[in-house]
Formats: sequence, C-alpha cells, structure tokens
Amino acid sequence: METQMGYLPYIQVILAVLLAALILLQRSEAGLGAGFGSEGFSASRFERRGFEKRLFQMTVVVATLFVISTLLPLLLT
Repeated sequence: METQMGYLPYIQVILAVLLAALILLQRSEAGLGAGFGSEGFSASRFERRGFEKRLFQMTVVVATLFVISTLLPLLLT
C-alpha cells in the first residue's frame, strides 16, 4: 500500500498537466461582451459535436480522476 501511495504525487502531477492542457484546448465561444449580456442566448451555441464533444468528455474524466486521486489519501487513512 505504501509503494502505491509513493506514486500518487506523480500521478497527480500528470493528471493536473493533462487537465490544464485539455481545458486550454477547448474553444471559448463567449467573448467579453457575453459576460455583460450583449450576445443573445442560443441553445444551439452550447451544443458540442465531434471532436469538441470528445474533448469535453475527456476533460470531465480527467477532472474526475484528479479529484479521486486527491481524496484517495484521506479515504485510505
């Protein structure tokens, strides 16, 4: 068990870098004007297709794995 916990910081660093890269690869369709309400709301604007959908799903999976790896030492002690 101790040897597995020794690898945990390395796994967390890899997951953190991967999560940051996946977040930065996502395209932002909301500009500064959208924060102030200048753009109209459109449901089709938030629809993801193809690679964008897969990228979003991978981001959710990596974020979930990162949270689990962060909480794992608390659960095992």
